[in-house]
Amino acid sequence: MLTASSTYHRHGRWPLALAVLAACVLALPGSARAAELLVRGAGFGHGVGMSQEGALGYAEHGWSYDAILAHYFTDTAIGQAPAGARVRVLIGKRVKSIALETYVRGVVAAEMPSSWPLAALEAQAVASRTYALTAHAGGSRFDVYADTRSQVYRGTAAHTPQSDAAVAATVGQIVTYGGQPAITYFFASSGGRTENVEDAFLGALPEPWLLSVEDPFDQGPLHGWRVAISFHSATLRLRGRLRGAFRGIEVLRRGSSPRILTAAVLGSSGRTIISGAELASRLGLFDTWAYFSVARGPGTTPSTTLGPTTAPAASAPAPVSTPSTGVGGSGGSEGPAGSPQGALGGAAAPS
Repeated sequence: MLTASSTYHRHGRWPLALAVLAACVLALPGSARAAELLVRGAGFGHGVGMSQEGALGYAEHGWSYDAILAHYFTDTAIGQAPAGARVRVLIGKRVKSIALETYVRGVVAAEMPSSWPLAALEAQAVASRTYALTAHAGGSRFDVYADTRSQVYRGTAAHTPQSDAAVAATVGQIVTYGGQPAITYFFASSGGRTENVEDAFLGALPEPWLLSVEDPFDQGPLHGWRVAISFHSATLRLRGRLRGAFRGIEVLRRGSSPRILTAAVLGSSGRTIISGAELASRLGLFDTWAYFSVARGPGTTPSTTLGPTTAPAASAPAPVSTPSTGVGGSGGSEGPAGSPQGALGGAAAPS
C-alpha cells in the first residue's frame, strides 16, 4: 500500500501546486528566526512511466507519439486494443460501462492541456487507452475511478477539437510488451529522470518496460523547486513517526534516480525509519526527489545530502519516428539533515 498520494496529474493539480510552491518560496527567509528544514527537490509525481512535461518537450523537439512512448516504456511496441472493448468507470457511486474510444475522448484533455502539440496529445491518448485496459482499481466491480485515483475522466466536458484529433489519429492503439498490454503509468514532471517501478511503489515487482530513463526535455514549472518547513511544522506533520523533538532527516537509500527510497526521521529520543513516499506525503513535498539542509538563526547549515536537484545534463537524443504499428523503440547512506551537525494514471500508483 502506497503512503503517498495515489496520483500526481499535471492539469488538475498544477494551479494548486504552484500556489503551494509560491507560499513556500515566500517563506524562505534571508534570516530565519527559528530552525527550519530547507528542501531542494525536483519533479512532481511518483516518477514512473511517462512524464507529461517530458512528453511536451519531446513533441516540441519533433518526436512522434510512438517514439515518445518508446522512450518512456522500454522495449515496447504499439499494438491494438480488443475489438469492442469497454471500460467500467466508477463515477460517484455508480459504475458506468463506456466504449473505450468514448472513454479516452473524455480523458485526454482532462489530463493534458489541449493546446499542447499533437504528438504529446497522441502519446497521452495511447497511454490513457492502455492504462484503462490494464487497471483493475475496483477488482471485479470496476476498472478505473473517474478521478486522480486512476486518471481523470470528464466525459463530453473534456472534448476539444485537438484532443479528439489525437484520439482519432491513434484509434485502438495501445502500448504492448511481449505482445500483451503493458500498464502505462504517467505523471506530471520527472525533474530530469524517471524511476524504476519497484523503487517508487512499495511492494511493486520490477517490470522490464517501467525502467528509469533520462528525461532531458522535462522542463515544467516544478522541474526544480524549494520549500522551507519550520521545525514546529515538521514535528506536527511527522507526528507518530517522531521520537521526541524533531532534529532532522537522514536519507538512507535512493533509487535509480535521486528519489528517496528510505530515510530516518531524527528525533531527540531516537530515529524512525520511513519510506521516501511516506516522508514526501507527510511533509507535503511534490516528489521524493529531495535534498535537505537546515537554517538556524541567521545562517544555513549545509547538509551532506545537498546536491543538484536535477539529473546530470545529458545530450538530447536525435528525433526518431517509428511506424505506428511497429516496435517502439541505490545509493548509500547520507549525512543527516537538520541534525546538530546539520544534515506522489496511469498516474495512479497501485494500492
